[in-house]
Amino acid sequence: MSSFNSDKDVKKGVVKVLDEVDDNIDFRDDDSVPERRQIGLFSAVFIIFNRIIGTGVFATPSSILGLSGSVGLSLFMWIIGALIAAAGMQVYIIWGSAVPKNGGEKNYLEYLFRKPKFLVTSVFAANGVLLAWAAGNSLVFGEYILLAANVEPTRWTLRLVGFACVTFALLIHGVALKWGLRLQNFLGIFKILVLLFVIITGFVALGGHMKVPKPNNFTDAFQGTTASASSFCLSLYNVIWSYIGFSNVNYALAEVKDPKRTIRIAGPFAIGVVTVLYLLANIAYFAGAPKEEITGSGRLVAALLFRNVYGPRAERALSVFVALSALGNVLSVIFSQGRVNQELGREGILPFSKFWGSNRPFNAPLAGLGLHWTVCLIVIFALPPGDAYNFVINVISYPLSIINAAISFGIVYLAYRPYPDWPRVGIPAQAAAAFFGAVNVFLFVVPLTKPPVGADPYTSLPYWTHAVAGWAVFGLGFLYWVFWALILPKVGKYKLYRVEEWGKDGLRRHVFKTEKIQ
Repeated sequence: MSSFNSDKDVKKGVVKVLDEVDDNIDFRDDDSVPERRQIGLFSAVFIIFNRIIGTGVFATPSSILGLSGSVGLSLFMWIIGALIAAAGMQVYIIWGSAVPKNGGEKNYLEYLFRKPKFLVTSVFAANGVLLAWAAGNSLVFGEYILLAANVEPTRWTLRLVGFACVTFALLIHGVALKWGLRLQNFLGIFKILVLLFVIITGFVALGGHMKVPKPNNFTDAFQGTTASASSFCLSLYNVIWSYIGFSNVNYALAEVKDPKRTIRIAGPFAIGVVTVLYLLANIAYFAGAPKEEITGSGRLVAALLFRNVYGPRAERALSVFVALSALGNVLSVIFSQGRVNQELGREGILPFSKFWGSNRPFNAPLAGLGLHWTVCLIVIFALPPGDAYNFVINVISYPLSIINAAISFGIVYLAYRPYPDWPRVGIPAQAAAAFFGAVNVFLFVVPLTKPPVGADPYTSLPYWTHAVAGWAVFGLGFLYWVFWALILPKVGKYKLYRVEEWGKDGLRRHVFKTEKIQ
C-alpha cells in the first residue's frame, strides 16, 4: 500500500514513478510552464555578478600577497584564477545545456552517479546543509563596520556584529521577502560602484596624489616570490573564493528564457568583466600601500588604500561601503542557500521535510533560511575569530573542489561513454573540463600535505582542519544515506522511491516517497 493518497497526488501533478535504479530519470527540462521563464539575458548576467562580487576582492588580497610573496605573482594568481573560472564556466555551460533544470550540481551528480541509489543525493545534501556559506562575509561585515565606528574588533564584538548581520539577512528574507529582494538588488549595484570607486582611487594613487610616500611595488614586482606548492594552493583557494558564483545562474535554469543560449552568453561575459575589475582593483591596492602594510592589513586592505590616498575620514567612509557590500553578499548567499534547504525539504530528503520545505508563515522559506542561519552561527561562535574567515573560505572551497572534479571528469567520461540523452561535446570543451578537473584534484590533494614554515593557513587550528572537515561533511552524508535509505526502510518495512511532481510553484522536481511492503 502506497504511503500517499492517489487523489492528492493527481492534484499535485505526479507524472511518473521512477524505477528502482534511477536509470529512467528524465534529466531534461520541461517546457510545460513557460510563464516560469522570467529571467532574461541581462538578469542572468546580474545574477552571476551579484554572487561573484562579494567581499573576496576586498578581503583576500592581503592573504594572497602574503602567500605569494610578491606583487607580480599575486597579480598572476588572479589571472590564473580567471582562467580556472573560465574553464569552470565552460563545465557549467555544458552541464547547464545538457540538464537545464534548477538545482545545479545536485542534478549533475545524480545524472552521473546513479548507483548506489540515492547515495550521491544524500552526500550533496550534507554539503548543501552543513557548510556555512554566509558566515565568512558576516565576519567581514563585522570587521569593516567596527572599523567605521572606530571600535577595536575583539573576539566577542566581532562575533556579535557577525551574528547581527546574518540574523538581519534571515529576518528580511524570511519575513519581508519583497523588501529583502529590493535591498539585495540595490546592494548588488552598490558594490559594483564601490569596486569602481576603488579602481579610480588606484589611478589617483598611481598619479602620486597620496597622503603618504608613494610605494614602489611595481619596480621589482617578483621580488620575494615563494615557490611552495602548499602556499600556491592556499593562494588559489583565496582567489577561487573570490570567483565563486560563476555557476549561480545554473541553480535557476528552469526559470531562464532560452537557457542554453543565455548561459553561453551570460557566463563568459560576466567572467570577463569581473576579471578586469579584479585586476584593476589589485593594481589599485599595490599602487596605494607598501607590501608590508598590505600583508599586515588582514581583511582591511581596501580601507588601507583609502586612508593612504584620502586620509582617515575616507578610510572610515569606505569601511561603511565595504561593509554594505559584505551585507549584500550575505543577503544573496543566504537567499540562495535557504532555497537549497527548502528544495531538499520539498524533495523529502531531509528529516522533518515538510517543515524545511514550508513557505509559512510569511510566504518565504523561513525554515530553510533558519537552517542555514543556525549553521552560520555555529561557525561564527565556535571557531577562533582570527581563523574563522580563512576556515570558512577553505572548508567551502575544499568539498566544492571534489564536486567540481567529479562533474568535470564526468564530462570527459560521457564524451566516450555517453548516456542516450547526452549531447555531443567537442574536443575544446573536453579539454577545458579536463583542465578544470585537474586543477580541482590539485586543490583537494595538496592541503593534506604539511605546508612549509610560515605558510600555515591558520593561527590556532591545524593546517589540515578544512580538509578533514570537508571529508567529514561527505562522510556525514554517507552515514545519513545508510540510515535514511538502508536502515530505516528495512526497520519500517517500506520501500523508498522517487516520483516526478509539479509543485505549486510550477516547477518539476523528483520527490521521495515511501510505500509499505506487505
